[in-house]
Amino acid sequence: MLLLILGVAVWSAAHLLKRLAPEMRAGLGEAKGRGIIAIVLFASIVLMVIGYRMADGPYFWGRTAPTTGINNLLMILSVYLFASSGTQNALGRRMRHPMLAGVKVWALAHILVNGDLPSFILFGGLFVWALVEMIVINKSGPRPAPAADAPTGAGPEIKSIVGTVVVYGVIAYIHVLLGYFPFG
Repeated sequence: MLLLILGVAVWSAAHLLKRLAPEMRAGLGEAKGRGIIAIVLFASIVLMVIGYRMADGPYFWGRTAPTTGINNLLMILSVYLFASSGTQNALGRRMRHPMLAGVKVWALAHILVNGDLPSFILFGGLFVWALVEMIVINKSGPRPAPAADAPTGAGPEIKSIVGTVVVYGVIAYIHVLLGYFPFG
């Protein structure tokens, strides 16, 4: 369980470093700093994966057909929020944090179907990180104005929907390869 907790803590610290300790982050340099943070984030993912696979804890509820269905719907929403961030569709232009909102929806969806302590630590910890990140960003200054050259019309919407379906399919396939059948 310690590796799991450490992984979530390192992930959170690495992401919050830029806003909570800007002098320290600036001291790393631009290119070198990005490389260091990328390595730290990769290490945190490894810690979370290994820690989650090794962790054992009490189960509060198990997976059911209804929670699996709700999870899948929430996951489609989560992937769409991520796509909204990248394609700047109508939702992405209106929301300040579509990607972080996607992380929160993803975390809640996984807590819903995995009612065990390791899942609360992993997914709950990442939910809390995304929430804190939103608060810190919001306190750092006003929302920037949307880009004047942001694409409008059906193009970004179609890209978001197609991207959501493709990425969701890939995520589901990876879950099946790992032994977690996502469809009940």
